Amino acid sequence: MIELEPIKGRLLVAEPSILNDTSFNRSVVLLTEHNKSGSVGFIMNKPMKYKMSDLVPEIKSNLPVYRGGPVSSENLYFIHSIPNQIPKSIKIAEGIYWGGDFDAVYKLLSNNKISDSQIRFFLGYSGWEANQLRDELVEFSWKVMENRYKNILSTNTSIWKNKLMELGGEYQIWANSPKNPSLN
Repeated sequence: MIELEPIKGRLLVAEPSILNDTSFNRSVVLLTEHNKSGSVGFIMNKPMKYKMSDLVPEIKSNLPVYRGGPVSSENLYFIHSIPNQIPKSIKIAEGIYWGGDFDAVYKLLSNNKISDSQIRFFLGYSGWEANQLRDELVEFSWKVMENRYKNILSTNTSIWKNKLMELGGEYQIWANSPKNPSLN
C-alpha cells in the first residue's frame, strides 16, 4: 500500500532496503515531474567533486554540482528559487523551480548575484518510465514524504538521515547506521 502519492514537489526517500543500489543508496529525490508517462527528479544529497567552474570554465563559480541521478549524467540541470531572475522556469512547487534561461543563469553567476541557497546544479537526473516508480513504491524501495523544507536548496547531505528520523521507529536505527553496515 502506498501511503502518500508521488506528485511533483514531494520527496522520495530511499528505503534502507536498497543499500546495494549504488545510484540511490541513502538518497532523497525531489520529484520535479510525475504523470502517467513517468517521473523525473533530482537527488538532493549527493554532492560531487565538481564545482560549476570545472564544468563551465567561463563561469568563475565555486557552487557545487550534485549527482542528480543516473540518467543523462553528462548533461547539466538546475533547480532554483528565483523565477523572477531566470525566465522560462517551470514551477515544481511553492518557491522551487526547474530550469529556465541558462543565459540568465550565466549572467547571475558571472556577476556573483546568485548563491547556493538560490540554485542547485546537477549532472544527470533520476527518471522512471510509466508505472516504474509505482512498482518501486509497491516493492518498498521508496517512501514518499512531503517537502516541508522552507528552502530545500539549503539542505545538506544529512537530509536522508533527517527524513528517517522523522519516520521514527525502526527507521531511526537505520538513520544512525554506518554507510557500510558490514564494517560495523
